[in-house]
Amino acid sequence: MPDTGKSAVHLFNRLGIPFVYHDNQTCCGMPAFNTGFWPEARKVARHFIEVFGEDEAVASLSGSCVEMIKIYYPELLVEDASYYTRALELSQRTYELTQYLVDVAGLEDVGGRFEGKVAYHESCKLNIGLGVSHQPKKLIRSLQGAELVPLSNADVCCGFGGEFSHKYPDISEPIVADKVKNFLESGADVLTMAEPGCFLNISGYISRYHPEKNVMHIVDLLAGEVR
Repeated sequence: MPDTGKSAVHLFNRLGIPFVYHDNQTCCGMPAFNTGFWPEARKVARHFIEVFGEDEAVASLSGSCVEMIKIYYPELLVEDASYYTRALELSQRTYELTQYLVDVAGLEDVGGRFEGKVAYHESCKLNIGLGVSHQPKKLIRSLQGAELVPLSNADVCCGFGGEFSHKYPDISEPIVADKVKNFLESGADVLTMAEPGCFLNISGYISRYHPEKNVMHIVDLLAGEVR
């Protein structure tokens, strides 16, 4: 999703927030962690801490990555004296992007525009894992021309669940079908969310069965036309 990364750059530049992109960053290690390859996950976690460990704050476009860093890095490195304290400290300075904009930068308006109705999907990793829910919705409401409309069962899983959707497609697809059904019934022009995994899962289903409908990562939505 490189275009979403570019949207984040555009958004930071518009808001006048200085940032650094580390070219030597890698995966956060969650795929290895979730599949039981903890030694490999520790290696990735140590590298992540070396890359980001001195930054004032770390903002990510993925709630899954943020949950991994905030919750599971300290667990992974609890017996590693040279990294455990650094993992704890970094966990306190790592945020999902909308969480950073609202709770750290103190923003209520990002100066964007979207003409139409918007439904918001409450991704599990943000809503349950991080307690991030009001922040993205506050920023959606700030968009000129946008109307945030209710989405039935907004906080119900979309069926992605990482490798779950690959291992159990017969279960996953009916779940995402229900999510899309609720989106269609909401009357929204676009369905947005702050988790790339949910976006890929839902947009994939939409592209196959309802290609006329629009799904967007929230950063792409927020980085839209400046008013």
